[in-house]
Amino acid sequence: MINNILIIVLNILFLLIMPFFMVGLIKKTKAFFGGRKGISIFQPFYDFVKLLKKGQVISSSTSWIFKIAPLVIFSSVIFAGLFAPIFYGKAIIELECAFVVFSYLLGFSKFFAIISALDTGSSFEGMGSSREACFTTLIEPAFFIILASIAVLTGNSTFNSISMILTSTGAFGLLITIMMVAAIFIMLLVECSRVPVDDPETHLELTMIHEVMILDNSGFDLALITYASGIKMAILSAIIVNLILPSALNGALFAVLFIALTLLLAIIIGIIESMMARIRMSHVFEFVFIMSSIALVIASLVAVRMFGV
Repeated sequence: MINNILIIVLNILFLLIMPFFMVGLIKKTKAFFGGRKGISIFQPFYDFVKLLKKGQVISSSTSWIFKIAPLVIFSSVIFAGLFAPIFYGKAIIELECAFVVFSYLLGFSKFFAIISALDTGSSFEGMGSSREACFTTLIEPAFFIILASIAVLTGNSTFNSISMILTSTGAFGLLITIMMVAAIFIMLLVECSRVPVDDPETHLELTMIHEVMILDNSGFDLALITYASGIKMAILSAIIVNLILPSALNGALFAVLFIALTLLLAIIIGIIESMMARIRMSHVFEFVFIMSSIALVIASLVAVRMFGV
């Protein structure tokens, strides 16, 4: 019972605190490669608190959808995090096929983000919503294929089975794990609007995707939306780390390695954003299709593993 309570506490702390450290570390890494000292790693938390204290400006052309959307987006992402395996490959809420609930909760938050942007009546935000929806339609099927492959390989349909691949499939699972890590990392870049798909620092009309969707949000609403984006990045990073760390690893060593690898992912994202620019919009779909291609290869390898065909 004590262990379960400890895992729940660690998971909640991870969901609430890690997003600030990841975003801060990304900015710090980009500053390092730019030859600058950069902001404090705690600056994202200070910005969040500052936004909470600011007032809101809401257009008179918006409806109740725009007003409730930030809270729905934030609560959906938080709720999704309860089903995701974090510390020791365990989720706070464990269910059969929990990855389906997890995916639909993230999809629900994305749906409200899109209709909230459309509710403003701005063709500019409609453009960003259209792009966001297109990317999601490519990412979600590939994610389902990957998670279904994990369930088939491990014989376990719970979300926690992602940490069992290496121990249950041996050397064959190593190749599949590497491919899954690559695919979900691409998903992280797409879903969290990072370079090379999107650039959270840009405000150019022709390149904006997520940022353009929240141009009309301010104060408390903007704080919730940006915080939800950081939480989503932390959750997807936790899934990647659980794919890497074997389930047999336990105790304090797992916790230390888990935090270290999560922060390492943030540094890698910062390096990517420092070393390359955002790719042209016409090529973004080609990049997103890489995840779909990897997912299909994984499904083929699983079929070979299971049926020898």
